[in-house]
Amino acid sequence: MAKTERDNGLDMRDSTEKLTNNGRGSSHRSDPEVNGNIPEETQVDKYGFTGGAQQNSGNFAEEVPIAVLRQREAKWLEMLNSWDKWMAKKHNKVKERCQKGIPPSLRGRAWLYLTGAKVKREQNQGKFKELDNQSGDPKWVDVIERDLHRQFPFHEMFAARGGHGQQDLFRVLKAYSLYRPEEGYCQAQAPIAAVLLMHMPAEDAFWVLVQMCEKYLPGYYSTGLEAIQLDGEILDALLRRVSPVAHRHLKKHKLEPVLYMTEWFMCAFSRTLPWASVLRVWDMFLCEGVKILFRVGLVLLKCMLGTQEKVKPCQGLYETMERLRAIQPQYMHESFLVHEILELPVSEKDIEKEHHTQLRRWKETRGDLHCKSPPRMHGAKAIMSAEPPSRQHLKQRPTIIVESPLAPKSGGVQTEEARGTGKTKGENGHATAPQERVDPSVPPTDPSPLLKHMTIQGSKESLSSAEHDTYL
Repeated sequence: MAKTERDNGLDMRDSTEKLTNNGRGSSHRSDPEVNGNIPEETQVDKYGFTGGAQQNSGNFAEEVPIAVLRQREAKWLEMLNSWDKWMAKKHNKVKERCQKGIPPSLRGRAWLYLTGAKVKREQNQGKFKELDNQSGDPKWVDVIERDLHRQFPFHEMFAARGGHGQQDLFRVLKAYSLYRPEEGYCQAQAPIAAVLLMHMPAEDAFWVLVQMCEKYLPGYYSTGLEAIQLDGEILDALLRRVSPVAHRHLKKHKLEPVLYMTEWFMCAFSRTLPWASVLRVWDMFLCEGVKILFRVGLVLLKCMLGTQEKVKPCQGLYETMERLRAIQPQYMHESFLVHEILELPVSEKDIEKEHHTQLRRWKETRGDLHCKSPPRMHGAKAIMSAEPPSRQHLKQRPTIIVESPLAPKSGGVQTEEARGTGKTKGENGHATAPQERVDPSVPPTDPSPLLKHMTIQGSKESLSSAEHDTYL
């Protein structure tokens, strides 16, 4: 997508700064691009974008009343405190709440639980630190370093060359290349990891990335990209049923699925849709599995090429590709897109049935797959059923606890960063003033009057920093 790629930084010059020392940059220049000193006059939208295609994408967002948002937050806190019971007995309610949109203040924690990454992290205590301390394969380290500045360069978290966002991105991607050396690193993993880092700490982002690569999209990032090619054939077969006009047009001009859907699926639409829509798609995708990606792709194809009037201007392959690269805004609006996704009759059974059909055809024409990936899990319930967690692994355990400056010192546990600077990292990764410890079992309330002067005014869609700024 020409315009989107430029806005997301694919055409930016390569970075010459090395982050091999665990991703820690050494530059102390005053260049804003290096140090991330965003000028005061720069407008930052509620998602953290300072420019590019994603800035002001809130125009595509649904407006949720504050009272409704607070109610949703309380409900999600209740679910997270008894996650195994909700998933076992009230999974449809969890799915329904994901479809409505996870509250921004709890999105990172919810993604961690939905993907099973919380359990994976608890079962592998110390693993990320072990990988983080290793130097990494020089082949992959070099490629990762060159890709860092291309990931959402207009987001305040990743704007700084060698800044904390790029450092954490380097750590997560390097750790995965060590965790799965047979796969190494694939460029499409970088935007996935960047989206995760916007919502959670590096260790959590790493384990969610692991789950996405192994459970949701197995084989997508392996050499040869066979899994994505196979899913392209599945998408094409489903399109024949959903929109015969669009299917005939693509066949007529010999437009293979891999040409238009590779970035859509491998980046989970994070480089395609407005940000409000990206987050809603991810909420549903991490709950219900890959069928959501198929539905989004089918909705976009049907909307752009679904009638004779729409395909008439597309006289050839080039014109059709340009049309799919410039999706009309009304089709990407959050409320419209979510409605169409939920209405589209494509189920896990449909996908699995077509998967077996296309796999048989692949073997007949190309032989066996070279990549032996694990079976795909269709969402949170399937993951939990395959690997039932213990209550201990689901227990919410704060990883950052900072004493209130108004309370007596009690030797509370702090991160090294918090001890050294007296600051914690908020959900968007930025340093914020010390906060009171938050009890996740109690719905958020207004901060004490004595702490109100410390509250950072943020988006009206999320809790203030003083109310809820602790990773759990």
